[in-house]
This record gives sequence, C-alpha cells and structure tokens, in this order.
Amino acid sequence: MFMTSEWMLVTDVSDELSQMILESEQAARYAAAWNTVYTDKQLAAEVAAFQRLKDQYDEVQRFGKYHPDYSRVMKQIRVDKRRLDMHEKVAALRLAENDLQDLLDEVSFILGRSVSEAVKIPSGNPFFNSDSSCGSGCGSGGACSCSA
Repeated sequence: MFMTSEWMLVTDVSDELSQMILESEQAARYAAAWNTVYTDKQLAAEVAAFQRLKDQYDEVQRFGKYHPDYSRVMKQIRVDKRRLDMHEKVAALRLAENDLQDLLDEVSFILGRSVSEAVKIPSGNPFFNSDSSCGSGCGSGGACSCSA
C-alpha cells in the first residue's frame, strides 16, 4: 500500500481528532476520577481484590453450581461489587467513564454516518444505534424483522 497525499491527510486529521478527544472535558474528568481512585492506596487495594474475585468468579462460572466455591464466590462478588459501586470515588469514576464513552460513541456515529448510512456502529447507547429499525442495512428481514 502506497502512502498518498489523501491518506496522509486522513491520518493527520485522525491525529487531530484523537488529540481533541484527549483534551476534552470528558477525558479530563475521567483522568481525574481515575487518579482519585487509584492514588487512594486502600481503595486501589479493594479494586485489585475485587479483580481477583472476578477471576475466581469466571472460574466458578465454568463449572456452575458444581464448583465447590460456587456459593461463597457468588455471594462475595455481589457484596463486594455493591460496596465498590456505592463508594463515592468509584461512582464518580463510573460516571466519568460513561461520559467519555458517550463522547466516543458520538464520534463513532458521526464518522460511520459520514461514510454510509449502512455502516454498523457498535454502541451500548441506543441513541446511536440505527435511526430506524432497519438503519443497519440488513435488508433481509434479519433480527430487526425488516425486509427490502
């Protein structure tokens, strides 16, 4: 593949867009919230312990109720997740993370639609999913039950 001036322009503009996102209010809030959580040694240790518990949870899920630690891990994961979710600093991080994700979803939506209305844009946000039930260009009566 040869580097054309058009391709160089695309890479330059994408670098500018990346920089704009990194300098956005949402990215700044996310970075500040992340630093607040992970510079708190006690809270960072709780998050690390929860991650280890999630690894155990994944292992238990493989075997289901037949795993010897099933009941203990299932109960503990719910208790620990709730405790972390209720922590003020973690909640602020989740909100900041959602705001940043919304920005990224919006940018993806705009980029995808500038290419074609049929471009599929992955997003957990229903606002950025297709504008109509058939906006993804399925045309065959697939999951959205539409037909061309």
